Amino acid sequence: MVELQDGLKAERAKGTAKRSARPVANGGATGAGKTSGKTSAKTSAKGAAAKGAAAKAPSKPLSQNPHRTSEPREKNLEVAIGRSVRAFRRQKAMTVADLSRQTGLSIGMLSKIENGITSPSLATLQSLAHSLSVPITAFFRRYEERREVMHVKSGAAIEMDRAGTRAGHQYHLLGHIGANASGVIVEPYLIELNETSDVFPTFQHDGIELLYFLEGEVEYRHGDQAFHMRPGDSLFFDADAPHGPEKLLKLPARFLSVIAYPQAD
Repeated sequence: MVELQDGLKAERAKGTAKRSARPVANGGATGAGKTSGKTSAKTSAKGAAAKGAAAKAPSKPLSQNPHRTSEPREKNLEVAIGRSVRAFRRQKAMTVADLSRQTGLSIGMLSKIENGITSPSLATLQSLAHSLSVPITAFFRRYEERREVMHVKSGAAIEMDRAGTRAGHQYHLLGHIGANASGVIVEPYLIELNETSDVFPTFQHDGIELLYFLEGEVEYRHGDQAFHMRPGDSLFFDADAPHGPEKLLKLPARFLSVIAYPQAD
């Protein structure tokens, strides 16, 4: 568990996250829409949206398919590169001769590359990437790499002191994976608030954040809007805007906080 805490500190040391709280003036709370008389289910839904309680559907359909199976990966780098080159060439409906003319590489050399017999130089890979209109990194996607996983047992999460943490805010880190192929760092926390906890609605930091409430009730502010959070409620937001608990309505309160931001180059 010491490695878990040290790993997260190392990521912050690279400048991947700027977690200092920056106090700003509080904004006004959002107005609540009022309905009266008999209303249909459709009218009620509109009233909930006016209060900010209804989630907005994405403007475009989500393109990622969570059930998609990944392509088989190769343990041999030359074979992985060769198969990728062949696949991209066929997608372009190009023959080996066509690719040879565009890259200046001989047909024999291209055949060796596609069959994983030779290891192409960086200059060769750049030429192939340009001719096939793909990033050079695309040739390595079939290569087998270690994908990290972390299992934290119940009660074994590390209690952390985050920059900008207020008195009585307990942060339990639920896992950490450092630099990875996704290019994103994710910090999952279980946060607990009690009678000694401060209210502080002006946290600000890089990235986006998701909250999911498990216990208690809190009025949580984001920018100029305030949300009454109860168990089962979630809040997803741009974390660069001032945010945080403004009123502790029912304690103890527990909620999940998942923060994501780009990793350093």
